[in-house]
Amino acid sequence: MAKKNVYSICGMCTVRCPILAEVEDGRVSYIQGNPHASGIAGALCARGAAGTALTYDHERPQCPMIREGERGEGKWREVSWDEALDYVAEKLMAIQEKHGKESVLFSDRGGPFRDLYRAFLRGIGTPNYNNHDSACARNVQNSALSLFGFGRKGVAYDLKNAKHVVLQQRNLFEAINVAEVNNLLDAKENGCKITVIDVRANVSAGKADNFFMIRPGTDYAFNLAVINVLINEELYDKKYVADWFKDFEALKDFVQPYTPEWAEEETTVSAEGIRKLARQLSEAAPSVLWHPGWMTARYSDSFYMSRTAYIINALLGSIGAKGGLPFMNKPGDVGAKGLNSFMNLYPKPEAKRADGVGWQEGRTHLDAGPGLVHLSYDAIVTGEPYPIKAYIVHRHDPLMAYPDVADVKKLWEKLELLVSVTFSWSDTAWFADVVLPLSPYLERDSVLAAKNGLRPSFIRRPRCVEPVYDTLSEWEIYCGLARRMGLKELDYNNIEDVWNFQLEGTGVTLEDFEETGMVSLADEALYRPVKEGSFKTPSGKIEMINEKLENSGYLSLKPYESPERPPEGTFRITFGRCGVHTQGHTLNNKLLFERVSENVLWINTERAAELGIENNDYVNVGSRTHRGKIRAFVTDYVHPEAIFMLHGFGHTLPTESRARGRGVADNELMPQGIRKYDKAGGAVAMQEHFVTVTKE
Repeated sequence: MAKKNVYSICGMCTVRCPILAEVEDGRVSYIQGNPHASGIAGALCARGAAGTALTYDHERPQCPMIREGERGEGKWREVSWDEALDYVAEKLMAIQEKHGKESVLFSDRGGPFRDLYRAFLRGIGTPNYNNHDSACARNVQNSALSLFGFGRKGVAYDLKNAKHVVLQQRNLFEAINVAEVNNLLDAKENGCKITVIDVRANVSAGKADNFFMIRPGTDYAFNLAVINVLINEELYDKKYVADWFKDFEALKDFVQPYTPEWAEEETTVSAEGIRKLARQLSEAAPSVLWHPGWMTARYSDSFYMSRTAYIINALLGSIGAKGGLPFMNKPGDVGAKGLNSFMNLYPKPEAKRADGVGWQEGRTHLDAGPGLVHLSYDAIVTGEPYPIKAYIVHRHDPLMAYPDVADVKKLWEKLELLVSVTFSWSDTAWFADVVLPLSPYLERDSVLAAKNGLRPSFIRRPRCVEPVYDTLSEWEIYCGLARRMGLKELDYNNIEDVWNFQLEGTGVTLEDFEETGMVSLADEALYRPVKEGSFKTPSGKIEMINEKLENSGYLSLKPYESPERPPEGTFRITFGRCGVHTQGHTLNNKLLFERVSENVLWINTERAAELGIENNDYVNVGSRTHRGKIRAFVTDYVHPEAIFMLHGFGHTLPTESRARGRGVADNELMPQGIRKYDKAGGAVAMQEHFVTVTKE
């Protein structure tokens, strides 16, 4: 029996943990965490362990397909890769010839393995690269930029050395990053306190020393009250503030009305609880880590929630501190040369972005890197600032990520080409004109990537086994399109040449990856002190008043506005993740489906009693455009104004026999919700909707 071990990178969620795959006779038989990876120690979450069920699932796209019937009708013609790539390349060139180079839109899930296909987009001349982040963490990114001049990935989360960790809109023990979970558990054993602020008692709350069940939509109020206490009781780091804050007095004056007593009325959290938390944080400073949030596409002021979370960290001196949010290190910070980028082979396209990010009035303050894809859809409808006619959706399912499937489909009606590059079926793939099946991660080679951190490294994802079906890796798909579209710089025929281009001049060779699957660029963690140049703002300091934000029409210190109360007889819809599934794309996974096969509706005990609902009863949950049947989970541990459900359920595709018809799709309960977004931060506000609940 032929047996080998292959070091690779998991692809079951966005964390991308290092893994070790055991391969027997050409099949992956077992997956564990890479034992050489810090914080992993061979561990893996349930999703990572179920990777084999993705690879050996016959209910995934198995070959290239071109639509035959109407969009979404499910009539396909199976074709060869040559025919599929010829078709897409010819369509793209014809569209660009007629409507301009910039008429092509692209969106993906983001991540470290993007360089080659982003170079392809530059090569064909479109500025319209987007990721999924307007349905995730754009508010966090833009709030960090407004304070520090660098984005959210400019700092690391030093959980292992923290003395107090606050999880707000970050359910760390369910939206699992294995290394982060292990590091926080290690810190807890060493005396670290954990505080959770949430509308329900999630798994993270079960690990917490402090749990605050907050009224939905009032996180900003809670944070303002904490700042009030830190400043008025002089619990902040005075030297740090004197050295590195700009406009501290403006912040001090601004928070004076926002007392803990005021916040108690807004948040339903006691004033004494808020004061106690502020004092605990001061005692633990600077080894404090108030998480600015992960998936913050929730409320119309989530940008300000994230911004005040960062301000609290800064008041306590934790920005740049061990056990807090130390500065992230890139290869150059530890004296190493970074990977060569394919993107540098082509000039940045001169056209303005279709979504208006970075140039349009009211959007000049926003990060133009991945933009805001939901705003790009307006250009499909209106043709302004120019028409978008082709859309490539790479490993991304906007029809499940954004509210109201029918509404989003309507926005896409004028597209002449919709291409889905995917390893699993999704609503978007089913609606596409062309499906280009991507090999699942155990079957595909990816470009090399730099993993920034306290100890930066290079990581490699090699193919563990040959593709089970007629699928290709990303580089094969986009190099194939590049070849057909005249981009000779991306005309690669084997992955080794791709990797060697990236490594040229770094002093690192492919052989250096063999022993552990990765190459560390530093012997130990590097904590860089705060110094001149640490902050990339015009003032060189942490800016309470940000000129770019203000010039775009938004206040840096925005007066609090109380969220709308649910109309009588309704609930605010809230949603989240669990430790078993990654959004919607793992629900049809045979192993994970067995663990969690449908979502349930969390409803407060008193509210349920008023409606005659008992635990495990089936109920109807509905908006003005959609209704669904779901089992009730009656509990004291969800706020009375809210119902909660796991995201990603309610699948309808005939190609997903396990997931089809199980549970309710939360995004369908948000009519035309893609139009509701946080203007200051850019993310869609998906928890600004109300639903009714009735007993079945």
